[in-house]
Amino acid sequence: MLRGTITIPADKSISQRALILSTLARGSFTIDNFCMSDDCLSTLQVIKSLGIEAEFIKDRTLKISNKGIKKPEDILQCNNSGTCMRMMSGVLAGQSFQSVLYGDESLSKRPMARIIEPLSLMGAKIQSNNGFAPIKIAGGNLHGINYTSKIASAQVKSSILLSGIQAEGKTIYKEPYKSRNHTEIMLKNMDADILTHDGTIEVKKSNLVPKNIKIVGDFSSAAFFIAAALVVPDSEIILKDVGLNPSRTGFLDIVRKMGADIEILDLKEDNGEPCGDLKVKYSNLKGITVEGEVIPNAIDELPLVAILGACAEGITILKDASELRKKESDRICAITSELRKLGIEIEERDDGFRIDGRQKFIGGTEADSHNDHRIAMCLYIAGLLCSKPIRIKNFKCTSVSFPEFESLIKSLVK
Repeated sequence: MLRGTITIPADKSISQRALILSTLARGSFTIDNFCMSDDCLSTLQVIKSLGIEAEFIKDRTLKISNKGIKKPEDILQCNNSGTCMRMMSGVLAGQSFQSVLYGDESLSKRPMARIIEPLSLMGAKIQSNNGFAPIKIAGGNLHGINYTSKIASAQVKSSILLSGIQAEGKTIYKEPYKSRNHTEIMLKNMDADILTHDGTIEVKKSNLVPKNIKIVGDFSSAAFFIAAALVVPDSEIILKDVGLNPSRTGFLDIVRKMGADIEILDLKEDNGEPCGDLKVKYSNLKGITVEGEVIPNAIDELPLVAILGACAEGITILKDASELRKKESDRICAITSELRKLGIEIEERDDGFRIDGRQKFIGGTEADSHNDHRIAMCLYIAGLLCSKPIRIKNFKCTSVSFPEFESLIKSLVK
């Protein structure tokens, strides 16, 4: 069983946005409770390469000083971070110099045409490897556009908004479903000319004002502990200071629909981001169908639904989630194939999966993380349920988002 209280590390998405927006805000500010994941450290190195000064003045507190963005002397290495590559493309599209964004093997397989198209429409000159990284950007002289996205993607949206605040005229962005809105919140806090209504965001050319920010706990990281406590018998845990932005907590809606016993304690707000403590208890879950507009607000947590579904009573179906195939790995293929190794029967579908409940996890084998941090953590949770131990290949990839994961979960195992 899992028992105890832990504090979830800082939100990766918000930490990266604070760094990326700092490139467009002249002056100095601090980022408190910065996330120390590999993705965030990659983004930190990218902004330093653009002339932004950044130093840790105490543990997890960064001081940022922007005296003007500069042409980089070398390529900008985003490593595994899609957030860094896509959002920095929006920043660099508005600059008068040429720059090149690179990624590692995994990031180089992720689609970039979804940002190249709108940024090119705004006036940026972009070259790529047939819609994939590396991306070469010759920016400047942007103009606003009216753009309707075919997908609900916070990274695509953010890229266009960051170009929009550098462009002449008005930029209007529409999305089919509401994706996470951390960028809009941060832009508003930094005095950008931004208006949001009914799934539409409008921005105009703006000078961002640097503001000190404290990063809330990462809900996507908390989700693994939520799932573990729900399915490991006799568990009861408290997760402190978790970000509870409604555009991020689709997974909370999913598990509550499944019958999860979760209580929110001490709800408050930091820099426009709601947060609070979560009390989670072992629960008798029931199978449901997960589909529609909840998908973009739970996209990083959806592989966990397979584990919950295997434990729940009845049938669980995931639909409308084909975007999972375009993450660090093909997460639909990865989670279904690896759970089969652990003794679970699960049907892979083009846009999700179908799984019968009340199954037994056996284990006694090696599972493959597919070099994907979220798949690795999912398999660790599954391992807690197995009757025989499992080994997880390349588990170290969890450092991309959550280097503290294993030590924190071990602290709860009783």
